[in-house]
Amino acid sequence: MACDDCQESIFKQKIGRCKACMWQLTGLSLVGWPLWWWLYAEDMTSVESIAMVFFCCAFSGLLCVHLIVLSYRKLNYLE
Repeated sequence: MACDDCQESIFKQKIGRCKACMWQLTGLSLVGWPLWWWLYAEDMTSVESIAMVFFCCAFSGLLCVHLIVLSYRKLNYLE
């Protein structure tokens, strides 16, 4: 997944460094979870609800991976 802000397209080199990707994932998580809660929380067994939960977990999970690697890199560079 390449974006316009990063010159590298290698996933390992971009994870934790791509600010544009982190902002996109933050926005998608902030929009996705309340939208799921508002539209699908009452009927959690519907296909739409389950799909929305998977999408939101993917956004939030990838954001967590970015933040974990970012903090790991910052801690290692401080030493």
